[in-house]
Amino acid sequence: MNKEEIINALPFTEPFLFVDEIMTINEKGVQGSYTFRKNSFFYAGHFKDNPVTPGVILTEVMAQIGVVCMGIFLLGKKEVEIRPKIALTSNQIDFYLPVYPGEKVIVESEKIYFRFNKLKCSVRMLNEKKELVCRGEIAGMIVGE
Repeated sequence: MNKEEIINALPFTEPFLFVDEIMTINEKGVQGSYTFRKNSFFYAGHFKDNPVTPGVILTEVMAQIGVVCMGIFLLGKKEVEIRPKIALTSNQIDFYLPVYPGEKVIVESEKIYFRFNKLKCSVRMLNEKKELVCRGEIAGMIVGE
């Protein structure tokens, strides 16, 4: 399964699709990017006169790239029909730097385990200066229909 097929198989659409590119993906991990649009809906109220990307959105970006794209890749390798149902089961994220409108981030994810359709990954997000924005672990259930 190629990178574009994985992105097309994601169960998200605008304004809640947070994957622009998958740079690398294999059995061990994935690296992808997303650039935050200056007119994204969540900036209007977070924060008034000083827009900052909410932590829950940063977590969602890491989940979409680091867990969902990875899960689709792994399921695709098993030749499972790709229309996944996804449920986030747990996450623990530490935040270090803010992300502002227009910034590009890189997500790097390493598979911890994939068994019984549960995928757990160690994820981290870097800004374009290669500074650590946030990191942690995210797990989700990925099940083909």
